[in-house]
Amino acid sequence: MGSIFSFLFGGGNSAAAGEYASDDISGFMVVDFAASWCGPCKLMEPAVCAMAAKFADVQFTKIDVDKLPEVAQEFGVQAMPTFVLVKRGKEVDRVVGAKKDELEKRLQSTGKMSLKRRLHDMKHGEAPTLLLLNFVIIIIIIIIICTR
Repeated sequence: MGSIFSFLFGGGNSAAAGEYASDDISGFMVVDFAASWCGPCKLMEPAVCAMAAKFADVQFTKIDVDKLPEVAQEFGVQAMPTFVLVKRGKEVDRVVGAKKDELEKRLQSTGKMSLKRRLHDMKHGEAPTLLLLNFVIIIIIIIIICTR
């Protein structure tokens, strides 16, 4: 299980993870670790949805820590909500707690660089690769959830 997410996000020690987590993987993703029973997570949900609309170039993914505890453990999540910011396959930042303003501030600072990178990638024909990678990540998460 851990090797799947290590492969996707560039962590772990396997040769495959290092091989595919190169600088060629572009894009920016926010992984929202939450739980259905978590009050602060519920309070953050409308703000996160608004940020997803505002930052259209950022991929947002939500992980329920009760349904995927292995993923939460691999990312070292100890409190909820935890927002892990992943850029080009590697964790670049993290916001722990219901800190809407802090999350938006970090998205703005990192998102500007992400937009510049995305424009560069589109000029060089790398945008379809990014879309395919995001699609594969979402499909794998759905498969894991459905096979439980």
